[in-house]
Amino acid sequence: MPSNSINIINYNRKQLAQRDKFVNRLGGYGKNRKPEYNFPKASPKQLRDIRQKLKKENQLLWIKIIGLSIVIIIALVWMLFAS
Repeated sequence: MPSNSINIINYNRKQLAQRDKFVNRLGGYGKNRKPEYNFPKASPKQLRDIRQKLKKENQLLWIKIIGLSIVIIIALVWMLFAS
């Protein structure tokens, strides 16, 4: 009986996909582990413009967050005292 179960296990193992794990993943185990990117060089003016744009976007995000928080707090306080 035990030899039959071992044969079944071996047969099932042979039916599995015959592939190397993680071969097609980014990085992987190949010789070229690190992908190479070819980015253009940015001038100081472009970097300054990007920095200013990000600061403006961040300010708008914080204004929206603070405004929404104030509205929610006012609504909760109103619901607490209204009941």
